[in-house]
Amino acid sequence: MSLITATGLELRYGGQRVLQGVDMTIEPGEIVTIVGPNGSGKSTLLRVLVGALRPQKGRVDRRANLRIGYVPQKLQIDATLPMTVSRFLNLPARVSAVAEVTALQTAGVPHVADRQMSDLSGGQFQRVMLARAILGRPDLLMLDEATQGLDQPGSAAFYQQIEAVRRDLGCAVLMVSHELHVVMSASDRVICLNGHVCCEGTPEVVSAAPAYRELFGTGTGGALALYRHEHDHGHHHHEAAE
Repeated sequence: MSLITATGLELRYGGQRVLQGVDMTIEPGEIVTIVGPNGSGKSTLLRVLVGALRPQKGRVDRRANLRIGYVPQKLQIDATLPMTVSRFLNLPARVSAVAEVTALQTAGVPHVADRQMSDLSGGQFQRVMLARAILGRPDLLMLDEATQGLDQPGSAAFYQQIEAVRRDLGCAVLMVSHELHVVMSASDRVICLNGHVCCEGTPEVVSAAPAYRELFGTGTGGALALYRHEHDHGHHHHEAAE
């Protein structure tokens, strides 16, 4: 049974139509990435799926008792506020020491429990956010542009961590990202969004789709020159001249 099924979602903000006729499903255990230009409704769609926003039209069906872990886009923590990682993980409700240790290990930062949140590197901070999201052993992990502010190697390492989390927990993962080259290689399925679903499918299918190229072009590495190169080894010359 699908974890989430969205049908005919439509959402307007102040007269602007942000989402239109969006249908999508998330199946147990799969990694799905939503890509799209700025303002294409990616974060809005996540908020609708999680239940934080109500669409004007359409519906979202969630599997009964679906547990969702959420890693937000950015979290500002006051640098003057003393707070250890352990304390942060125990807000708002206490968790067992075992759960805390396990979550930090799964997120790839086993030794930071006593560190101050303000002393963590960007990559460590994101992994602590990930640890917090997986404390409840979610069926579905949602990440909204979770690698903003990390450099390329940091992003790549973080996405590898996500694949490891999926392996350990058996959860599905839904990511919103603009880092196409990194995300594509980590996804089972890609949904290209621009207010509506332009195209979806495996990374190979989406990166070759005209709608995708229209949005992202082929020259930026955005159209996964890198991804293609790794998978095609240069055998197929299907880069039509723009």
